[in-house]
Amino acid sequence: MGMGEPLLNFDAVVPALSLLRNDLGFGFAAKRVTLSTAGLVPGIDRLRDTIDVALAVSLHAPEDSLRETLVPLNRKYPIKELMRSCAEYVSDKHKRTVTFEYTLIDGVNDHPEHARKLVKLLRRLPSKLNLIPFNPFPGNEFQRSPADTIRRFQGRLRERGLVATTRRTRGDDIDAACGQLAGRFQDRTRRRDRGLAVTQAAGV
Repeated sequence: MGMGEPLLNFDAVVPALSLLRNDLGFGFAAKRVTLSTAGLVPGIDRLRDTIDVALAVSLHAPEDSLRETLVPLNRKYPIKELMRSCAEYVSDKHKRTVTFEYTLIDGVNDHPEHARKLVKLLRRLPSKLNLIPFNPFPGNEFQRSPADTIRRFQGRLRERGLVATTRRTRGDDIDAACGQLAGRFQDRTRRRDRGLAVTQAAGV
């Protein structure tokens, strides 16, 4: 379940991470504890000097113009600044890991040119790219990239030396993702409100 941007709640998130890492808590290794962020650069920089955990960054586009559409935070912290922060996070001094999340949307960010730009962007940064097929939901304009497109996209990345995996989609038949659940909830709410309006108009 999505809980918003964790680095905006830094002072509460770090003690929770510490509990997961601490031998007197859960005792997880750093690579088994991952913090996911949309790319809040000051938070990443602060986290770097605070605790050892793995980092996952929602990238979704290899260029600012497109990423600003998909991840509005990019307007404040563009890709160049984000890459600088991530490179320092996984420098030899720290030896941490970073995974870039990339949701593939049909006709939006799944072209061969996007793959080429991703290679150029990430080839010098020790990282992994996690390709995520988009989960469409009612009322949304985007659609999932076809399976063949996803395979070709992943192949282009791997041919050029990137570590790229594809996440298996689960729960499609029950809309089991935050957006889907939210969409279903909104649909039910609208139906309920329409029902109440009809009942009131009938004087019941």
